[in-house]
Amino acid sequence: MNEGDVGALLREAMDVVLKLGGPPLAVGLLVGIVMSLIQTITQVHEQTVAFVPKLAAMLLALVVMGPFMVSTLTDFTHLVFDRLVAVGGS
Repeated sequence: MNEGDVGALLREAMDVVLKLGGPPLAVGLLVGIVMSLIQTITQVHEQTVAFVPKLAAMLLALVVMGPFMVSTLTDFTHLVFDRLVAVGGS
């Protein structure tokens, strides 16, 4: 395994991190912005009003995106183990 292979594996790892972490974080950001606007309009500034919908939306995003996340992580794990076997075999 040379430097190019390690770099490609690190790039793939960063892609997996973005694919797994991006959707829940984006949903949390959008719900947080909407709740902030609602709190500004209604002048109700309580932390739990923003926290509970954000938590529920992120959990829903994890449930909806769960199969995609599992398949992405499984594919990456297979790739890493295949590379490990290739390095150990040569």
